[in-house]
Amino acid sequence: MKETIDQILYSKYKRQIKKEKKIVTIWQVALFLLFIGSWELLSSSRLIDPLLFSSPSKVITLIYTKLGDGSIIGHLSITLFETIIGFLLGTIFGIILASTLWSSKRVANIADPYLVILNAMPKVALGPIIIVALGPGYVSIIMMGAIISVIITALVVYSAFNEVDPNYERVLLSFGASRWQCFKEAVFPATLPTMISTLKVNVGLSWVGVIVGEFLVSKKGLGYLIIYGFQVFDFTLVMSSLVIIAIFAAIMYKLVEKLERWLIKHTVS
Repeated sequence: MKETIDQILYSKYKRQIKKEKKIVTIWQVALFLLFIGSWELLSSSRLIDPLLFSSPSKVITLIYTKLGDGSIIGHLSITLFETIIGFLLGTIFGIILASTLWSSKRVANIADPYLVILNAMPKVALGPIIIVALGPGYVSIIMMGAIISVIITALVVYSAFNEVDPNYERVLLSFGASRWQCFKEAVFPATLPTMISTLKVNVGLSWVGVIVGEFLVSKKGLGYLIIYGFQVFDFTLVMSSLVIIAIFAAIMYKLVEKLERWLIKHTVS
């Protein structure tokens, strides 16, 4: 049976998409290798200070050594645990706050200036207050990871709720649906792409909050290793910690992308 014109066009479209993905991947790998090669070359030729900026070969050697003796596993597991919990709490409570604002225009109007002010405040400056209030432990560090993303999540998601086509809600209301049913069946699903985009932003924000929290109070974790490296002038340790953070932040970002594809496929089907 001969392929229809639609099937031919669709196959051509899929090939173009695959080709574009390959081109993007090649460029990403090429830029990464260029960065690593330039860093190593500049360090070995002393065009940049090797004591301050270290080099990829020294960073890889140190990471390999510390993975071999297991000394970095404990620090990594603690920071990863704090970041994931802070990421989840910030995202979940941000979406809950946005849903609450959407449910009542009066509450949204009352809270609007306070949310804007809270979003403008430097969350890092609240670190000492949070530590004094919650104690110098995991809870305060997790709260730093959560609080840095919860307000921006609420503002972005609430804005997305308001941008949903009001005709969707009108159609459901004409069939006797309640406001909650309109939110559940139309508004919330329509804003899933925005929520996923917010998740991608929150990955980075959660890492920032947790690392800053570890700067202030922790005796374990990658943030502690960075501060310790600065104190003893071991900048290879500092760069190694930053590289590990970058690797696991990228992994979390890719997991969010997979979640995005699954949710879109699930909601469409």
